[in-house]
Amino acid sequence: MLEHYQAVLDRYQAERRLPSIVAGVLSGPELAWAGTAGATTDTDTQYRIGSITKSMTALLVMQCRDDGLLHLDDPIGRFVPETGYAAATVRSLLAHVSGMQSEPVGPWWERSPGVRIEELIAANDGSGAVFNPGEHYHYSNLGYALLGEAVARLRARSWWSVVRERVLDPLAMSRTSYLPEPPHAPGLSVHHLEGIVTAEPLHDTGAMAPAGQLWSTLEDLSRFAAFLSAGDPAVLGEASLAEMRQPVPPAVDYGLGVRLVPYADGVLYGHTGSMPGFQATVFADPRTALAVVALTNATTGFSGSELALALLAGRTPGQMQPWVPTEVVPDWARELLGYWHWGHSAYEVRWNDERLEWRDLAKGALAEQFGLAAGEGRIVGLAGYHHGETLHVVRRDDGSIDHLECATFVYTRTPYPEDHR
Repeated sequence: MLEHYQAVLDRYQAERRLPSIVAGVLSGPELAWAGTAGATTDTDTQYRIGSITKSMTALLVMQCRDDGLLHLDDPIGRFVPETGYAAATVRSLLAHVSGMQSEPVGPWWERSPGVRIEELIAANDGSGAVFNPGEHYHYSNLGYALLGEAVARLRARSWWSVVRERVLDPLAMSRTSYLPEPPHAPGLSVHHLEGIVTAEPLHDTGAMAPAGQLWSTLEDLSRFAAFLSAGDPAVLGEASLAEMRQPVPPAVDYGLGVRLVPYADGVLYGHTGSMPGFQATVFADPRTALAVVALTNATTGFSGSELALALLAGRTPGQMQPWVPTEVVPDWARELLGYWHWGHSAYEVRWNDERLEWRDLAKGALAEQFGLAAGEGRIVGLAGYHHGETLHVVRRDDGSIDHLECATFVYTRTPYPEDHR
């Protein structure tokens, strides 16, 4: 199985263009396998874990419930009376069924410096609700900011202090922190067409921290995965943890701060997370005691539940060369990037591995590859139906590209333009 795990991770890094990724599979409380792909990293390198933070905030709420400080059907206004969403219940906020909008009013909170809770509450007066309570499952980052504030007020100290004292310390998660601590991975975004990486911003999210602030490592998240699987009375009682795993209608795959992912052997429980430059996942199956943890420093291209299922239940893929970021896109190729059409058939053209890749958007598959013929200056097919054929760039009088032509196939920027029918 160890070879299977590494092969899955290698292919995932290559196909999804992830600068670096670290992943592990647990059998029981211990890591049975840990692996890396892409740029050099290790199990002690911190990555931002985004909304996995929500599961920890949910644990704090459940602890307050078990300590008699609140009831899940209490309105959040009992603890944060000045909020415009005072009537929303604690349970509905935990399960994202309150009808509250997904994001707070104001600048994009993931990419802007965070504000104080007073400013956040003042800017969100309740008028942004998009559904009636209980009408739909609708993911809300804003709701978790209110839950974190409720916990802070009930415990009379900061949300971060409560997380550290009541979740991280009991689980020995000493490398999970509010802000990054070295060694940590840089947050990166991969240009969709060029493959060049760009540094992503890093901000303290302030009052939104309970929704997605924290940083962690593979080893620390493995301890959290073991807790999600087997529990730990030092953090939460077995009955309350089981309650968190139950879906809350109308949601079918989300409980109280916990996602549910059915798979062949049962159900995985955990959460995914994303912030600019990072994505992460932690899922565990209490029945089999298997769990998966993964962290990557890429804004896009990653599905935590998909990777977990591939590691636990998928077939072993063939070997692939690792993806590496592009340094420079040559001028001849840059002007061809983007979307082209053969009639109504659409293709996305990217630069990867020193060649142009044409992806058939309807099939979701690589269709053609082109590169410069050595010493000839012509663009030639390297793989696909046009293998060996010359791609001609046909220009207008002003030098701009009118269309591409290869073996009588005409490719245009828009489907079926009048002059090419």
